[in-house]
Amino acid sequence: MLDGKVVAITGGTGSFGQTMATHLLQTNVAEVRVVSRDEAKQDLLRHNLADSRLKCYLGDVRDRQSLRQPFRGADFLFHAAALKQVPSGEFFPSEIVSTNVVGSQNVFLEATEAQISSVVSLSTDKAVYPINAMGLSKGLMEKAAIANARMVGSGTTFCVTRYGNVLYSRGSVLPLFVQQLKQGLPLTITNPHMTRFLMSLQESIDLVLFAFSQAENGSIYVKKASSATIMELAESVQRVFNSQVGHRLIGSRHGEKLFETLLSEEELPLANDKGDYFAVPMDVRGLDYGLYFDEGNQVLDSGESFNSHNAERLSEEDLDRKLLALPEIQMELENWQS
Repeated sequence: MLDGKVVAITGGTGSFGQTMATHLLQTNVAEVRVVSRDEAKQDLLRHNLADSRLKCYLGDVRDRQSLRQPFRGADFLFHAAALKQVPSGEFFPSEIVSTNVVGSQNVFLEATEAQISSVVSLSTDKAVYPINAMGLSKGLMEKAAIANARMVGSGTTFCVTRYGNVLYSRGSVLPLFVQQLKQGLPLTITNPHMTRFLMSLQESIDLVLFAFSQAENGSIYVKKASSATIMELAESVQRVFNSQVGHRLIGSRHGEKLFETLLSEEELPLANDKGDYFAVPMDVRGLDYGLYFDEGNQVLDSGESFNSHNAERLSEEDLDRKLLALPEIQMELENWQS
């Protein structure tokens, strides 16, 4: 599907964007267009990948006009641009909305205008039963994507992927643990019973590519991910580095939940089993509001969601293996042992 195609990535200099660009350039794509606001990271990416098929465009999803040039002539689009830090979103919610909601709608409208064939948007488990501004904004991004999928005759397919914590992504807890360990400091634990879905960057790429290959308009795709407690992750880091710095409890932070949810109680009964993934199809009712007010849904909620508390837990061995497979951990271990 990718041979000879032009693929655009918003947020292309972020953790996901760089990994996806690297993956795509290992295929027979004609061109990979990275769209982001960070010229320094674009320059670094150009030098690191050294591939003439990589084209970098300065642009901001808040400015629809800046998306026009990189989207024209593109076949496929991966929309990863977002503000994702929970604390900053609590202090500046309007900025989160401007990027994650308004900016995403700019992306969707411009993709339709450019006649891009397929758009896959990246969301998060924090969009389900959200309690913070970032999660709320991602939930609205999902609604905007699905609303655009309902537009008959647009010719563009929209779908959404949701995933949990991506290990060693920018701003995640794992780099913090490694930094604390290297400094000989105890690892800071918010709540030892707090659980999170844990995925590698490669697994997030696999999920997005699976959604792209399915291309079911308006669907939400979720990996059947495993989870661990924050304490289990901290203990795994210490085992991997053969360190005994211990831990320090600091308490849950604002905007944090005890567990995260990938599929709500209402979505889980509707989800189609796709092997390693779930796919929640779009509600296909059109603009006849009567169908919303006068007709109910025969499928009742199951009383159970797919969350990090009831998901399969990673064993100590599996968690250690997962960390050891990360390139960043391998590099840190080499430096640590030398």
